[in-house]
Amino acid sequence: MKIIILGTAYPYRGGLAAFNERLAYEFQSQGHEVEIYTFTHQYPDFLFPGKTQYSTEPAPEGLNIVRKVHSYNPFNWFKVGREIARKRPDMMITKFWLPFMSPCFGTIARMVRRNKHTKLISILDNVIPHEHRIGDKMFVRYFIRPTDGFVAMSKSVLQDLRLFTKDKPAAFSPHPLYDHYGDRLPREEALSLVNLDPNCRYVLFFGFIRAYKGLDLLLDAFADDRFKDAPIKLLVAGEFYGDSAPYLKKIEELGIQERVVLKTDFIPDSEVNRYFSAADIVAQPYKTATQSGVTQIAFHFEKPMLVTNVGGLAEIVPDGKIGYVVEPDSKQIADALWRFFQEQKQEEFERNVVEEKKKYAWSEFTKAIDKVLE
Repeated sequence: MKIIILGTAYPYRGGLAAFNERLAYEFQSQGHEVEIYTFTHQYPDFLFPGKTQYSTEPAPEGLNIVRKVHSYNPFNWFKVGREIARKRPDMMITKFWLPFMSPCFGTIARMVRRNKHTKLISILDNVIPHEHRIGDKMFVRYFIRPTDGFVAMSKSVLQDLRLFTKDKPAAFSPHPLYDHYGDRLPREEALSLVNLDPNCRYVLFFGFIRAYKGLDLLLDAFADDRFKDAPIKLLVAGEFYGDSAPYLKKIEELGIQERVVLKTDFIPDSEVNRYFSAADIVAQPYKTATQSGVTQIAFHFEKPMLVTNVGGLAEIVPDGKIGYVVEPDSKQIADALWRFFQEQKQEEFERNVVEEKKKYAWSEFTKAIDKVLE
């Protein structure tokens, strides 16, 4: 098939770009012709909470990435839509994560479908966003209306979709592995590369730091007296998306400065394996969620996980088998982490992760797209 992916890609950074690029590689490996249409302008600077939208890494090799989409210029949407329509791809896949993108993506989709050939499929990160804004539902409805079918990466997102459309074809397929971050490193090498004490064990909180991800709950958990003299530290690796002051103040007020290691710059792709290889367990204490790419990075590096029972996180982390599922409560988080280290569960959980991760191959994800397309 001739396939166009509409969404984030290089030179933009982060999980959205990583997903679209990895999906393109998978389709190419199956013999399809793939282009990615990405942004010249993704967000207005005043709406972007991080330090920069752009990657400092080399461009991915072997991908055809076209930078033509301006997310907040309506004249551009019609131009790009007409251009894609003329190319007559068999399928256009849009990675949808935020209602802000609905006018852009929805208008391009309306233009493309005029060729009466291209099928329009959307991969849904979210339907209803974590951080609600006025007009979200109206924007989502505008995006959904011209789209032919959907793949949701959690069951909760599939349920949310059915609030907007009852009859369009849709499938659930969990987020596939992020397997492009290199190999797992020996623990000692990884610890050395990120300047960590090899005599300590590490709980990793990874990724952009936003309020819904519950880092504050994890900090409260580390204030538990059981961790006071234990050689266990919290490793926070990721950029603050918002004000860092409340977190730094909490660390000081709780008196846990010696228990927390902050690596709060953006972690480039080439360094991700260092942090996961250094970690003993990966913690995702989210207050709300659909699914998370962090889970799939942990699967790739065969790391145990602690997740909260929100959204689709518990669907793919069997409690007591490869990690723990707890409520978003600092006491439950502390209890589970303490149990992990006291009962020395790491080796057992890692063996189980090796088997469990086989479910999340990219080939399985493209099968779900094919099913919806059919």
